[in-house]
Amino acid sequence: MTHITDTQNSSKQSLTYFIADLHLSESRSDITACFLAFLKDTAIDAEKLYILGDLFESWIGDDDRSPWLTELYQALSELAKSGTELFFIHGNRDFLIGKGFAKQANISLLPEVTKIDLYHHTAVIMHGDTLCTRDVSYQQFRKKSRTWWWQTMIKSLPLWVRKRIAQNYRKQSASATAMKAQDIMDVTPSEVQQCLQHYDCKLLIHGHTHRPKVHNITVNQQPARRIVLGDWYNQGSWLKATPDNIELISQPLV
Repeated sequence: MTHITDTQNSSKQSLTYFIADLHLSESRSDITACFLAFLKDTAIDAEKLYILGDLFESWIGDDDRSPWLTELYQALSELAKSGTELFFIHGNRDFLIGKGFAKQANISLLPEVTKIDLYHHTAVIMHGDTLCTRDVSYQQFRKKSRTWWWQTMIKSLPLWVRKRIAQNYRKQSASATAMKAQDIMDVTPSEVQQCLQHYDCKLLIHGHTHRPKVHNITVNQQPARRIVLGDWYNQGSWLKATPDNIELISQPLV
């Protein structure tokens, strides 16, 4: 686990944003436009931007040179060059993102669980899929797909084959999700408790479940919070953190 401490950028406001589950794809130009506007008009003022997974609907490898990615790379890189620090944690759709993407986007890759200092408050951040332990079939796939041999095998395939595999997986995933009970795809409360206890923390920020909300909970008989980030299917959604406040914000897609 990485522990990131507060750093101050004099050219930026005391402001940090968290986003997740944008599921960017060429077929959803409205989401891409909203994201680009967010980077240019909103995140530009922030010291840090954390992307907590599923930035893309799928990621088949850093060697994908699709034209629409060029604009995204440039927008992220320009934000970083302006002084905003960018961080990324892998999601369940884009876990194959590697150093090539990080270099192009000027972004730092973080471990799947990271502890940060958020304006003198300690927070644990993650994508959130590991908290959904009742979704057994997904957890089995996750375990396999994170192994070096599976990723090496997939990355060795031609690009067009990987694209076809990603398309088929999305269809299968959508069908499987439609058949699962809602509570199976939500976090397991005991996992949240264990996570916060393990990292001795009272604030957890994650995405994945697409159920934005600030949950007030109790950990070790002390008040704690679990903040769930919203998805971007029907709106832009982010968490805004300042030294004095933390709030979930959404706005219509542009």
